[in-house]
Amino acid sequence: MEDTSRATPVAVQRLTADRVFSALETSQAGLTQEEAQARQARQGKNLIQTERKASPVLAFLSNFTHLMAILLWAAGAIAFVAGLPELGVAVWLVNVINGCFSFWQEYRAGKATDALKKMLPSYATVVRDGQEQRILAEDLVPGDVMVLAEGDKISADARVVRASDLQVNQSTLTGESNPVRKTSDAVLEEDLTQAETPNLIFAGTSVSEGTGRAVVTRIGMDTEFGKIAHLTQNMQEAESPLQLQLNRTTKQITIFATCMGVGFFLLDALFVKSEFAVAFIFSLGMIVAFIPEGLLPTVTLSLAMAVQRMSRRNALVKKLNSVETLGSCSVICTDKTGTLTQNEMTVNHLWTASHEYEVTGVGYAPEGAVRLGEKDVDAHADDDLRLLVTGGALCSNARLLPPEEEGGRYTVLGDPTEACLLVAAQKAGIEPSEQEAAWPRVRELPFESRRKRMTTIHQLSEPLDGARRVAFVKGAPNEVVRLSTRVRVDGEPEAMTDELRNKIMAANDAYAADGLRVLAVAYRPLAADDPSVPRSMSEYSPETIERDLTFVGLEVMQDPPRPEVAAAVEQCRRAGIRVIMITGDYGLTAVSIARKIGIVRGEHPRVFSGVELERTSDDELKEALRGEVVFARMAPEQKLRVVENLQQMGEIVAVTGDGVNDSPALKKADIGVAMGITGTDVAKEAADMVLTDDNFASIVHAIEEGRAVYANIRKFMLYILNSNMPEAVPSAVYLLSGGAVPLPLTTMQILTIDLGTDMLPALGLGCEPPEDDVMDRPPRDPKEPLLTGRLMRKAFLWYGLMGGIVSMAAYLFAQIEAGWAPGLEMFGVGSDLDPVYVRATTMCLAAIVFAQIGQVLNCRTETASVFSRGLFSNRHINVGIVFEICLIVFITLFPPFQAVFHTSPLGVWDYVFLCCLPPLVLAVEEARKALFRQIRRRRAPRAVAEGR
Repeated sequence: MEDTSRATPVAVQRLTADRVFSALETSQAGLTQEEAQARQARQGKNLIQTERKASPVLAFLSNFTHLMAILLWAAGAIAFVAGLPELGVAVWLVNVINGCFSFWQEYRAGKATDALKKMLPSYATVVRDGQEQRILAEDLVPGDVMVLAEGDKISADARVVRASDLQVNQSTLTGESNPVRKTSDAVLEEDLTQAETPNLIFAGTSVSEGTGRAVVTRIGMDTEFGKIAHLTQNMQEAESPLQLQLNRTTKQITIFATCMGVGFFLLDALFVKSEFAVAFIFSLGMIVAFIPEGLLPTVTLSLAMAVQRMSRRNALVKKLNSVETLGSCSVICTDKTGTLTQNEMTVNHLWTASHEYEVTGVGYAPEGAVRLGEKDVDAHADDDLRLLVTGGALCSNARLLPPEEEGGRYTVLGDPTEACLLVAAQKAGIEPSEQEAAWPRVRELPFESRRKRMTTIHQLSEPLDGARRVAFVKGAPNEVVRLSTRVRVDGEPEAMTDELRNKIMAANDAYAADGLRVLAVAYRPLAADDPSVPRSMSEYSPETIERDLTFVGLEVMQDPPRPEVAAAVEQCRRAGIRVIMITGDYGLTAVSIARKIGIVRGEHPRVFSGVELERTSDDELKEALRGEVVFARMAPEQKLRVVENLQQMGEIVAVTGDGVNDSPALKKADIGVAMGITGTDVAKEAADMVLTDDNFASIVHAIEEGRAVYANIRKFMLYILNSNMPEAVPSAVYLLSGGAVPLPLTTMQILTIDLGTDMLPALGLGCEPPEDDVMDRPPRDPKEPLLTGRLMRKAFLWYGLMGGIVSMAAYLFAQIEAGWAPGLEMFGVGSDLDPVYVRATTMCLAAIVFAQIGQVLNCRTETASVFSRGLFSNRHINVGIVFEICLIVFITLFPPFQAVFHTSPLGVWDYVFLCCLPPLVLAVEEARKALFRQIRRRRAPRAVAEGR
């Protein structure tokens, strides 16, 4: 027997309902129990297969085996070999704490498939052996006849064979929340995606209205839902730009530290002629000194602090590295509905043959008015307007529930398009509930996709055009106009003329061209003496009722853009970030919204439909992606294809999404962003970040924080590397003098700076908020190294040189104060216990620490004055400064620590000298920044004049 689960593409949608049964080898009485069991034995259960998860133990250990962690393990081991066990323990402890923190932050990531399984219903109602039965959803097989009712979740892909006003919510697959009407008719159109085909339903979706029956065509991993699960499971996660740069930086630091160690070993052997063991231990200490042990904690803390700031701005980040990836983002692929728009259909214009009205207010709250010119209009004073909004509201099955708490949102029951008609009536002064009581509904002719309209019949309390019963018709303008023989003009019905018909259709076309949705409203008086009206309401049909209509007007609506989105898109443009809309909505609507919020500015943007994209090669797609482009009616695998092509072009891509259909693209993206309010659990689990307000502007705030993280890591690198120079200069002077200048800074004192005094201020730099101009810069090149030549020059030849001069000045200050003069032997030659020498090394150590106080303030900004941000506005840095001063005082005053760190107490004048260093270092750098800003201001007008 043929495997019917894989026979679906033969196009059961093109068959009539009767032929579907024979094609799938079933009947209206359903399968027999024996046949169902036989099919399950051949094809398996209706389950989403899960991939094998990585062991939590391995995930935990991975935080201790990347390159930087390995470097720290090695540094700790070298410290033990060099006879510095306290240092070795400290370095290893830094590694352990950082690894545990990183694992804890990321533990809940990667559960997309689990969430997918939870979305599938547990039970399904089917017809088997001619009887309705409730069975486990996993026992469905191709050929089963499912019974569908309002509220049911659909358990498998199926072909509808019976439908009564059947509407399905397909937002999990398409991202669009409007219910989709389903039919049992054969569909012969070619250019339709699976989701657009009106006689197919899909696993993971739900019935929002009506009833029906459908024959199962696919189960498990063969369903559209299963295909998405397969795409999600097989997505390989790439390393983030930050991970790549940290790996590269680790290699650079390893090579640099090793070269410095070898250099100092050779200098010691050649000039000082120390014993091999002494020179070797000295060089090992220098290697450890040049490794920035605080880099990992600073990176982790920078990311964690950014996560906290982002959470206050409605963005929850699941993976720490995702924060910095956002900062590298060069393209945002965004959904439309609910992200760029408010996900609340709103009537913004009303049109009659006499007037065009503007409707103010946004959303489902009845706040706003109907305006004609500059005046508010009440429908009770305008008969045409009253009939238009009353007809639209009565010819509707939606309901609006007020907020349960103050400041909450209205809840829509039913079709959002119909809900906004109720709101429009309220804004015009008509209360739908009162109108329903006065004109109760007595019959309904439900909407059908074939007719493109619906009709409701009402009993009137007072006559309308001589009749006490009326039929209101609402639907596609061209269909309603075609059936209309009269038009309401200035409160009176007039005969429909070609001129009036053209006027109506011209207005409709103008609205449609602007991406707005248009519904026409008409009515027909059902007079008792009209021979064309059936005497019995049971005989009412579209053929007998929907004729000789009186056209009233047009209700024009759209899901309006969020008010803050246009500014956010403009901010992206200034920041060099492209925004590309990928939506399940229609092209005209998508382009209209894109143009209003500034995503599209050109006259003729390229608009891809899902069908067109199928026929486009990757090379053609890449070429189109270089210009303004909008993607409409996209399937999940097509959205994924767009993301993959952008990544192949070298872009760092952020993707937004809320439905199951978005999960493959969310997981493939460099940064996946899910919606917190409307998003499914699947989308949230597949994403790296969740927006708690579903707002595009929150993504831009997150990018700002991401850029700040990378800038802060660079500030840290600048700060930590510049202290290496004042550590190295004293050692170099000692070696090059052949020992004539006693070692100004001992190995333990160097390590005191690296792991003691430098660590907290450096961590404070990781907490710096974004600079004011961070979003006026283009995205950084992912290939640009963390350690650039410019940063190295600034660290070593500017900040470091200042620190080196200061440290040696302090050392000589102590020597000179004790009586040393050029030509005399320095204190400490031949005895490292000489009190003057010990005090001189203490002054050298303290001078580096006090100079670093000025340097950490300098590192807070790149070109702006630190006073513009507030000199002491970063409390984390303030704590670090206080800590390092206290540490210096502590190790110089207490005898047990004096012996370990080779220090002695300092006098009042020593501290006066030291306190002059931070302002001096700060003033020199402030002067350089001021000069730089002045040069940049002078160059700016010239660059503008030259067109650059």
